Amino acid sequence: MPTKRAHIVLPEDLVREIDKIAGARGRSAFLADLAEREIRRQKLLQLFRRKEPIWKNEDHPELKAGAAAWVRKMRVADEARFDRIQKRRQRP
Repeated sequence: MPTKRAHIVLPEDLVREIDKIAGARGRSAFLADLAEREIRRQKLLQLFRRKEPIWKNEDHPELKAGAAAWVRKMRVADEARFDRIQKRRQRP
């Protein structure tokens, strides 16, 4: 991923705390990871504040028969897959 140098100013005590965790050579990676997580968190909060519903039934036709039916179908498929794996393991 391309990078860009950015000059930021932080309080000395904060830099010392970051260095205790990430080391002086790991500051950029530490701060980049922290910033990415905070951006994801802020976007999620914005999504939750929206007035229109997040979930739309037309976006999920697999649930037309109901969520319980879909869960049962997934469980049956998982059990069948598990059985196939077990049979393969039992072969000599």
